[in-house]
Amino acid sequence: MHSHENDHPRHTQAQSEGELHDPVCGMKVSLDSKFVEEHAGQTLHFCSAKCQAKFVAEPARYLADKPVDTASSSGPQAALAGAAEYTCPMHPEIRQPTPGVCPKCGMTLEPVMPVLEDEENPELNDFKRRFWWTLPLTIIVTILAMGGHAVQIFQGNTQNWVELALATPVTLWAGWPFFVRCVQSFLHRSPNMWTLIGLGTSAAYLYSVVATLFPQAFPATFLHEGRIGVYFEAAAVIISLTLLGQMLELKARSQTSAAIKSLLGLAPKTARRINADGSEEDIPLSHVHLNDQLRVRPGEKVPVDGVVVSGESAVDESMLTGEPLPVMKRQGDALIGATINSQGSLVMQAQKVGGETMLAQIVQMVAQAQRSKAPMQRLADVIAGYFVVVVISISVLTFLGWGLWGPEPSWVFGLINAVAVLIIACPCALGLATPMSVMVSTGKAASSGVLFRDAAAIENLRKIDTLIVDKTGTLTEGRPAFHSVEAATGFEKQQVLQLAASLDQGSEHPLGRAIVDQANAGGLQLSVVQNFETVSGIGVRGQVDGHQLLLGNTALLQEAGIATEAVQTRAEELRSEGTSIMYLAVDGALAGLLAVADPIKETSKLAVQRLQAAGVTVIMATGDGLTTAKSVARQLGIEEVHGEVKPQDKERLVADLQKAGKRVAMAGDGINDAPALARADVGIAMGTGTDVAMNSAQITLVKGDLMGILRARSLSQATVKNMHQNLTFAFLYNAMGIPLAAGLFFPLTGYLLSPIIAALAMSVSSASVVFNALRLRNVRIDEP
Repeated sequence: MHSHENDHPRHTQAQSEGELHDPVCGMKVSLDSKFVEEHAGQTLHFCSAKCQAKFVAEPARYLADKPVDTASSSGPQAALAGAAEYTCPMHPEIRQPTPGVCPKCGMTLEPVMPVLEDEENPELNDFKRRFWWTLPLTIIVTILAMGGHAVQIFQGNTQNWVELALATPVTLWAGWPFFVRCVQSFLHRSPNMWTLIGLGTSAAYLYSVVATLFPQAFPATFLHEGRIGVYFEAAAVIISLTLLGQMLELKARSQTSAAIKSLLGLAPKTARRINADGSEEDIPLSHVHLNDQLRVRPGEKVPVDGVVVSGESAVDESMLTGEPLPVMKRQGDALIGATINSQGSLVMQAQKVGGETMLAQIVQMVAQAQRSKAPMQRLADVIAGYFVVVVISISVLTFLGWGLWGPEPSWVFGLINAVAVLIIACPCALGLATPMSVMVSTGKAASSGVLFRDAAAIENLRKIDTLIVDKTGTLTEGRPAFHSVEAATGFEKQQVLQLAASLDQGSEHPLGRAIVDQANAGGLQLSVVQNFETVSGIGVRGQVDGHQLLLGNTALLQEAGIATEAVQTRAEELRSEGTSIMYLAVDGALAGLLAVADPIKETSKLAVQRLQAAGVTVIMATGDGLTTAKSVARQLGIEEVHGEVKPQDKERLVADLQKAGKRVAMAGDGINDAPALARADVGIAMGTGTDVAMNSAQITLVKGDLMGILRARSLSQATVKNMHQNLTFAFLYNAMGIPLAAGLFFPLTGYLLSPIIAALAMSVSSASVVFNALRLRNVRIDEP
């Protein structure tokens, strides 16, 4: 297969070795195409009116000298539009910028990122045309072959010539794409299903052509009713059935991208911008920029990610988080693009646009997961690698065995059985068994607020027997509220609060934000912080008004050699109430403590109970004080608790459990959780947490709710079960089909498997695997 630099569908039309390509879809077109457009001194040819209309509407989008401007675009489609790339559903490592077929397995490549427009695959349209134009010929030649001798329409060798005329367009024109793929499999030294189909149909067709042209070259035993028996109908029917099977498969495979298309469809087309002079106007979503003020009216979709500036309303986030109840939004609350404002009017400030929005990132993660390989597929790949060679060997042995020792005409029986072996043993079902399940399940998960990074996470999650959870932002809301402040000797409470808030201005930790909010509410004047530094997992340090400050847990002060005994009794009392304690040290001396309460999420207790009931041991590991951690754990029913742990301690805890033979998952939301998330067998990040945590994890829970783990685990079990069903069916199908096609049961039954029936069985097996995978769309995962 040729690779042309300008064959990319976003580029100008290329002509090489007499070939033209549609600049929109990349399909080959001929010079006599009636769909022609003049643009910038170029004559461009298109495969259809639809592609021509797309180009006329947005010519810059498809020209190399004017690439798509994704930087200023605000929708997920616009953000991803420039990444046109095609991949193989069975071999995701195969990537190319134009449509075509996989060099490894010969399957039709499909877009990595599907487009929202509901249009059919050009390959599907091509196969439909070939199938329907030649189907009448296939039917006629089959009727002649099956019943022509009874009616005696033609005499002697004349019928062979008629069948040759009828079968040749079917075999050579309708079947041409299959023969091209067969040849490519030899050129790439990658035998696949098309190798078998090409060899089988060409053997049947060429034998019949020779029998028609040179009947005198055959022994008398081959004669029947004055002519040599031919098998044009076998070649024609195999081609027609293979085309039908490919049409069904392509149609079914298109449904696996329905989840991404539904996500793309969530993005609104316009936004209402509030201009600097107070006027308002509706603008395309691609014109929204950072910090724009936007109005979201009742019933409208939130255009991009941002924060509420004014107004109050309930927002339906179910399409992204899986949460069925609307969430109340007030000033300062975060808004997610594509969610629906149900009641009041909101004014928001845009904070993330284009590919930075949560919707765009979700689409990207789902597409990435759908194109990844499951560990289970490695076995199937290894087997498929040798499978075709073994099948060809069995086919040759079948031909020789029947030819040498079978009943007369023995070599005819040998040929037919050898062709049947080649056709029925196509490994397509084996190759599709796991990728189809992965594609459907990742789409299903995304609609429930669960994002899998890759197929390995889907397969591994069901094996987890131990779950380590962070406290703040994972078990608790992560939006703590200030509780109280205590001063040590020589300091005042207001002074402790003012210094701590000044230092925490540079912190992104939710506990720090609660302190800053309290100081602002009390009208305290905050000072400028210098040399601010986060000590990961245990606190912060910096310089305020010439004083060196430390603010964090006991471990931070112990590292600095600062004693906390003066306020320890009060600290323990506050921790027993479930608050988190932070100590403040000024110039090496303890200044006081600040207590912040972080309420437990409503669903945490139920999630912990269900996980434990499912046999999963839940362990809490947090940087907060041990007393606070135990207070929260006691309310949730968690028995094992690790408090005041550093990031390296969490990672070590994961490693120790793994050494003990445990399958460990880690759930967290902060930077300090990243090492443990990366070390765990499965890392689970809260979508409400930091980007570092989400980039370190294999699973992201959009809502940041532990109930999402139950949904993900339930889907993991259903997906792996579906994979097992597909693989079992594929293996059993070939284990039973090959001996039957080879004629091993002929002495017992007296019947042989016709290549026509073999072709039908091959097509049905591939389609059945895809349709079985599509059943995952209806699996209930809301009630684990």
